[in-house]
Amino acid sequence: MRILFERSGGFAGLTLSTELDTASLPPDEAHKVQNLVNAANFFHLPASIPASTRRADAFQYEVTVEEEGKRHTVRASEPAIPDALQPLFDYLTKMAKGKKGTVQQR
Repeated sequence: MRILFERSGGFAGLTLSTELDTASLPPDEAHKVQNLVNAANFFHLPASIPASTRRADAFQYEVTVEEEGKRHTVRASEPAIPDALQPLFDYLTKMAKGKKGTVQQR
Protein backbone atom coordinates (compact mmCIF):
# COMPACT_ATOMS: atom_id res chain seq x y z
CA MET A 1 0.00 0.00 0.00
CA ARG A 2 1.23 3.46 -0.89
CA ILE A 3 -0.04 6.58 0.89
CA LEU A 4 0.47 10.22 -0.06
CA PHE A 5 -0.43 12.70 2.66
CA GLU A 6 -0.56 16.48 2.85
CA ARG A 7 -1.78 18.79 5.59
CA SER A 8 -1.94 22.50 4.80
CA GLY A 9 -3.27 25.64 6.40
CA GLY A 10 -3.44 26.25 10.09
CA PHE A 11 -2.38 29.38 11.92
CA ALA A 12 1.20 29.33 10.54
CA GLY A 13 0.21 28.36 6.99
CA LEU A 14 2.66 25.45 6.83
CA THR A 15 2.32 22.50 4.49
CA LEU A 16 3.30 19.15 5.95
CA SER A 17 3.58 16.10 3.72
CA THR A 18 4.81 12.54 3.63
CA GLU A 19 4.73 9.49 1.42
CA LEU A 20 4.60 5.97 2.86
CA ASP A 21 4.96 2.58 1.26
CA THR A 22 3.98 -0.20 3.63
CA ALA A 23 6.35 -2.57 1.79
CA SER A 24 9.26 -0.55 3.18
CA LEU A 25 7.93 -0.38 6.76
CA PRO A 26 8.57 -2.92 9.51
CA PRO A 27 5.78 -5.56 9.48
CA ASP A 28 4.14 -4.34 12.70
CA GLU A 29 4.09 -0.74 11.43
CA ALA A 30 2.73 -1.80 8.03
CA HIS A 31 -0.01 -3.76 9.83
CA LYS A 32 -0.88 -0.71 11.93
CA VAL A 33 -1.24 1.47 8.81
CA GLN A 34 -3.40 -1.16 7.12
CA ASN A 35 -5.64 -1.31 10.19
CA LEU A 36 -6.03 2.49 10.27
CA VAL A 37 -7.02 2.57 6.59
CA ASN A 38 -9.47 -0.30 7.10
CA ALA A 39 -10.97 1.22 10.26
CA ALA A 40 -11.61 4.46 8.40
CA ASN A 41 -13.36 2.52 5.61
CA PHE A 42 -11.16 4.73 3.46
CA PHE A 43 -12.12 3.46 0.00
CA HIS A 44 -15.80 4.15 0.74
CA LEU A 45 -15.33 7.74 1.93
CA PRO A 46 -16.39 10.60 -0.35
CA ALA A 47 -13.64 12.39 -2.28
CA SER A 48 -14.41 15.65 -0.49
CA ILE A 49 -15.46 16.23 3.13
CA PRO A 50 -15.94 19.98 3.46
CA ALA A 51 -16.72 21.78 6.71
CA SER A 52 -20.13 23.37 7.04
CA THR A 53 -18.44 26.61 8.14
CA ARG A 54 -15.08 27.94 7.05
CA ARG A 55 -12.36 28.66 9.62
CA ALA A 56 -9.33 30.66 8.54
CA ASP A 57 -6.94 28.67 10.74
CA ALA A 58 -8.32 25.18 10.03
CA PHE A 59 -6.12 22.48 8.56
CA GLN A 60 -6.94 20.97 5.19
CA TYR A 61 -5.99 17.34 4.59
CA GLU A 62 -5.47 15.38 1.39
CA VAL A 63 -4.74 11.67 1.49
CA THR A 64 -4.35 9.31 -1.44
CA VAL A 65 -4.19 5.58 -0.85
CA GLU A 66 -3.15 3.12 -3.54
CA GLU A 67 -3.66 -0.56 -2.90
CA GLU A 68 -4.07 -3.58 -5.17
CA GLY A 69 -4.86 -1.50 -8.24
CA LYS A 70 -7.28 0.79 -6.38
CA ARG A 71 -6.58 4.49 -5.86
CA HIS A 72 -8.71 6.85 -3.82
CA THR A 73 -8.15 10.43 -2.66
CA VAL A 74 -9.98 12.12 0.19
CA ARG A 75 -9.82 15.85 0.89
CA ALA A 76 -11.15 16.94 4.28
CA SER A 77 -11.37 20.13 6.25
CA GLU A 78 -10.37 19.90 9.92
CA PRO A 79 -13.78 20.59 11.48
CA ALA A 80 -15.48 17.97 9.28
CA ILE A 81 -13.14 14.98 9.70
CA PRO A 82 -15.14 11.83 10.52
CA ASP A 83 -14.20 10.20 13.84
CA ALA A 84 -13.16 7.00 12.05
CA LEU A 85 -10.69 8.92 9.85
CA GLN A 86 -9.06 11.01 12.60
CA PRO A 87 -6.66 8.26 13.84
CA LEU A 88 -5.27 7.83 10.29
CA PHE A 89 -4.77 11.59 9.94
CA ASP A 90 -3.11 11.73 13.38
CA TYR A 91 -0.75 8.89 12.47
CA LEU A 92 0.17 10.42 9.10
CA THR A 93 0.71 13.84 10.68
CA LYS A 94 3.08 12.26 13.20
CA MET A 95 4.96 10.50 10.41
CA ALA A 96 5.17 13.71 8.37
CA LYS A 97 6.63 15.56 11.36
CA GLY A 98 9.31 12.88 11.65
CA LYS A 99 12.15 12.03 9.29
CA LYS A 100 9.83 10.82 6.53
CA GLY A 101 8.03 14.09 5.94
CA THR A 102 8.69 17.54 4.61
CA VAL A 103 7.48 20.88 5.88
CA GLN A 104 7.13 23.90 3.63
CA GLN A 105 6.01 27.40 4.43
CA ARG A 106 3.86 29.05 1.80
